[in-house]
Amino acid sequence: MAHAIEGILGVSMEKIREMVDVNTIVGEPISSEGATIIPISKVSFGFASGGTDLPTQAAEKFAGGSGAGITVKPVAFIVIKADGDVKLMELGGGKSSPIEGAIEAIPGIVEKIKAFMADKKAAKAAKAAESKESLEEAEKTEE
Repeated sequence: MAHAIEGILGVSMEKIREMVDVNTIVGEPISSEGATIIPISKVSFGFASGGTDLPTQAAEKFAGGSGAGITVKPVAFIVIKADGDVKLMELGGGKSSPIEGAIEAIPGIVEKIKAFMADKKAAKAAKAAESKESLEEAEKTEE
């Protein structure tokens, strides 16, 4: 005869198996405005159980219990456009820390600063050229 703890473990595992399947991790596709969106989730679960045989004079008794916890966290979406373009859109950028995200953003920030400075320099040059033209026109009218 199987021990009672095996029954508790078996029931716990079966209930977890019922709750968590492949459709929990890779969700059902959603179609909207010519695009198909497939949600991707991270599933974490754990369980514990325990018990003991209670010695009694009349008969052997068993006392036990179990518990389980499941966390489903959306992490990304696969977006398939009507033209066949496929993109993976991560939630939270997939970074393990804010510092990692900041380090990866540095090249983009440098490019934006360069573009801003170039635009500012071009605007200054255009203003100088405009002032020069105005000055030349003023000199012509004086002559």
